[in-house]
Amino acid sequence: MHKPDDREPDHGRSGPAAKAVLTVAKATGQTRGVALILHGGRADSYDPVRGRHLSPARMLLFAQALKNQGGRQGLAVWTLRNRYRGWNGKDKSPVQDARWALAHIRRDHPGVPVYLLGHSMGGLTALSVADDPQVNAVVALAPWLSAGTPVEPVAGRRLLIVHGSEDRWTSPRNSLGYARRATGIAASVDYVSLKGAGHFMIRRVPLWNALTTGFILNAFGEATGADVAAATKTLHRILPAAGTRMPVVL
Repeated sequence: MHKPDDREPDHGRSGPAAKAVLTVAKATGQTRGVALILHGGRADSYDPVRGRHLSPARMLLFAQALKNQGGRQGLAVWTLRNRYRGWNGKDKSPVQDARWALAHIRRDHPGVPVYLLGHSMGGLTALSVADDPQVNAVVALAPWLSAGTPVEPVAGRRLLIVHGSEDRWTSPRNSLGYARRATGIAASVDYVSLKGAGHFMIRRVPLWNALTTGFILNAFGEATGADVAAATKTLHRILPAAGTRMPVVL
């Protein structure tokens, strides 16, 4: 199911007719939580995002895994395709789109916990909108962060950052610095460094997937009482000291 972009066109841009696309994979039965998936992009571009672009396409496997493992327990999975490919400076275009998506979640499922998952620019977006009152936890994969990225939005939220040690597109050092600054502000902070992995999550695929889906489903289970033990076994096996040291190197 798709949610239409009901906002006014962003006049004066190169893509004023561009529309965001929200794809909703409904939970089985009552919706007890929502995972919102946010893709990456570029620093500057008002070109519209297409479904064939790799940034949104690489998030589909995560969305499918969350649906398969959490859907029967009441987890709905919403996947956002942004209007524009770029962050676009002060416009923060993907933040506008994510806020719009969160407003739709709030309208359809008031009060249910929301779990944000973002890669690269989508990781920065997730961390930027984590202050939405329904957000319970955030997973940022190879996020695009600076030394001054604010940590205040993750206050009271559970946070997992996963970054490949060989990433040359976004900075593992900035991600680790962010995690350390968020400690004591977020409800919990975990930082995982994947040895030999790069930005596009091509290497160490099973670990990217297990950490991401396991963390979200674990947070979902703790918040709602959903039985997700089978889906989180791998997380507890590979990250037994979650929250106790930083970084965890795998």
